[in-house]
Amino acid sequence: MSAPGPSPTFLYHAYRAASAALLPFAWAAVQKKLRRANVPLERQHERLGHASLPRPPGQLVWFHAASVGESLSVLRLITRLGEHLPNLEFLITSGTPTSAELIARRMPPRCRHQFAPIDGGGPVARFYRHWRPDAGVFVESELWPRMIVEGENAGVPLALLNARLSDKSVRNWQRFPATARFLLGRFRLFLTQNRQTADNLIAMGADPERVMPGTNLKAMAGPLPVDQATLTDLRTQCAGRPVWVASSTHPGEEEVVLAAHRSLLVTHPDLLLLLIPRHPDRGEAVSALITRAGLSCARRTAHQRIDPSTQVYLADTLGETGTWYFFCPLVFLGGSLLPIGGHNPFEPAQAGAAVITGPGYFNFAETYRPLIAAGGAIEVSDAETLAHAVRGWIENPDALAAARDEARKLVAAQEAALDQVIDTLARHLDLA
Repeated sequence: MSAPGPSPTFLYHAYRAASAALLPFAWAAVQKKLRRANVPLERQHERLGHASLPRPPGQLVWFHAASVGESLSVLRLITRLGEHLPNLEFLITSGTPTSAELIARRMPPRCRHQFAPIDGGGPVARFYRHWRPDAGVFVESELWPRMIVEGENAGVPLALLNARLSDKSVRNWQRFPATARFLLGRFRLFLTQNRQTADNLIAMGADPERVMPGTNLKAMAGPLPVDQATLTDLRTQCAGRPVWVASSTHPGEEEVVLAAHRSLLVTHPDLLLLLIPRHPDRGEAVSALITRAGLSCARRTAHQRIDPSTQVYLADTLGETGTWYFFCPLVFLGGSLLPIGGHNPFEPAQAGAAVITGPGYFNFAETYRPLIAAGGAIEVSDAETLAHAVRGWIENPDALAAARDEARKLVAAQEAALDQVIDTLARHLDLA
């Protein structure tokens, strides 16, 4: 058992009062989003702590993640942990319908999904009363005070996994050092993405003996699924044309990508761009951008086929990114031309692709730096440098093959790191 942590602060008590008063409004907003996504009523009520599934017998380990990226990052960890400890059962909670849909497609053995309870007294109490987890793992920076405190009060050993804190978050927490120490004192273990986050947590009041710098868990996630029928059909449609991928793009990035593609078409008129917006529901807006750029487009959700005149294939669907990566070994990864933080470069690398990124990959700095240093990724800054990088790999297949090999080597190096994470969690959370 861990020693008792600092006592609740006035700010925490104020938060409890505010969350109770605002619960009806929070529920109204949450339910509206769930209804819009056609989530069944029974599952909507999971956000109020009403479980839609029974608790399994035996030892239950609960993982809580915010959204898609955090949820998918732990699925392989859950699978491997279940292989190491075959008596464990698993629960994963998240807050968005998109994450629930993707988790359902890739659910590990002996695992089930629920929407996370709103961080209010009633929902949190009902959640713990029903599920009675034997350990709880919060992923990244998803820190809900009542869930954390009530969990520790119920005797649930807690860990913060893949911990990541922005400089702004650190500064905000340091304004309230007693409350930061109180909340951080609920955790037995912090496994951080890098040394900087470890130092920040200690500066905020975390016990240094419980903080362990590690690596980005998203770099250890397994390969994305590939649909072989779709892959075969895509190859038939493209008929050997050169292709490049721009994936996980955000508003303001598609314009740069399309400008680069127009430049590339001058010297490679049969080149096809496979464009994958980060949020597929932006498909209509992205399609309009392609038209305004003077490029011809086939759209995945409209079931339009690629023909020799197609210059851009808009892949505005969910859950097919692994197939697109496996199809094309040359990927620009978005969320990086603007200061967004980037996305996981190991997803395309695991499919055998080399990666191009903008400079704004700070959420994955510890992953990108060795990848760029080894030659498995290239950093660009604008349409001109993006076009230059794509052109270089298209025109020099040997250079592209060498970059892909370096990316594969770094992926393989993550296997040992994943086993270390599993051993650390099992030891600190009393899993057996």
